[in-house]
Amino acid sequence: MRKLIFAAVIMAAMVMAGCQSNQKRPSAGSNDSIPSENAVADSTVYGVCGENTAMHTLELITDKGDTLSYAMQVEEDAQVQGGLLSGDRLAVIGHKNADGEHVATLVINLTTLCGKWTSIDKNFEIEEGGIVKSNVQAETNPWTSWKICNGKLVLNKDTFQIDELGADSLYLENDKGIFTFKRQK
Repeated sequence: MRKLIFAAVIMAAMVMAGCQSNQKRPSAGSNDSIPSENAVADSTVYGVCGENTAMHTLELITDKGDTLSYAMQVEEDAQVQGGLLSGDRLAVIGHKNADGEHVATLVINLTTLCGKWTSIDKNFEIEEGGIVKSNVQAETNPWTSWKICNGKLVLNKDTFQIDELGADSLYLENDKGIFTFKRQK
């Protein structure tokens, strides 16, 4: 009888050890994105705004160390959210035109996006590295993480289009409406 109990305990321990080794462990992501099991391929290029950025040309020093030059032509309706300042961290959505040139269609200034934002019911801080800190203790579903994915801002599982990003204002839109935030000083 003891041998049977001992064998059952050994078998249970082996099954538990096998299950633990098959568990997935989270992998480290880039500074501006958070890994997810249902991850969508992100076409965003991340980097720093270069010194040779002009009215119709964006110089981007990518996170991979490449220097890309993006055309930002009026005909292409390129949107720049948050401004362009040399040294600021950017997220760029674009494509190559027929001539093989990079064309930016959306530029989001991540340096401008980071900071403290407030509205009637939200008071939060977007930090580098995908972290959001809520400053309202009684909030039921505070945002805790952020990333840019294909030109959209993802706060936890809520996805927003950035309608406007300025020095002191942020307008986000999704299927539930338009949300207005002002920068907290």
